[in-house]
Amino acid sequence: MKRFTKDILINKGKVFNRNFVNCLSGYKSLNLIGSINTENAKTNLAPFSQVFHIGANPATVGVLFRPHSVERHTLENILQNGCFTLNHVAENFYKEAHQCSARWDQSEFKATGLEEEFLNDFKAPFVKLSPLKIACVLKDKITLAVNETILIVASIEEVYVAANAVEEDGFIALDKVGSITVSGLDSYHATNKLGRLPYAKPFQKTE
Repeated sequence: MKRFTKDILINKGKVFNRNFVNCLSGYKSLNLIGSINTENAKTNLAPFSQVFHIGANPATVGVLFRPHSVERHTLENILQNGCFTLNHVAENFYKEAHQCSARWDQSEFKATGLEEEFLNDFKAPFVKLSPLKIACVLKDKITLAVNETILIVASIEEVYVAANAVEEDGFIALDKVGSITVSGLDSYHATNKLGRLPYAKPFQKTE
């Protein structure tokens, strides 16, 4: 195996370092975050791979944002109106989802052709094509001292998902949903379920 030290990575340059480090945590979930500027009613849509589970009771998620040193429309919209949506990405629109990361003068929905929808009076827009949609409400904002990265903590208020993808114990079969994943900054992957294993106990043989 090839060894990479911190000094080696620094000397490799910014582009190599960024791509390399972004792959280290492995495959990541991919969500399009939908938000809206309530002052001008402009909707916003941006891909995020830094979304993670915080707690199940109450249902809570975290989203990491880069330092707020330049305009961050998604973050600004969330802080302004306190809500946003998470929308899983599927194979049939992953290229459009990728294009949402470009700097558009208009709404990413309009720019990419992805259709927005508003459900049950929730203020933020959902992606109509998304197979799993989550309505989130802002609960906390934390700035990490290590690099000024911002952690947004949100409660899960509503979830929309195909009924046949939810198993009796609450497990969501994401392979049935069709959610895809991402590695690094721009590599997209379909998934292949290997299997579910029982709760692990000492000296228990896994069949």
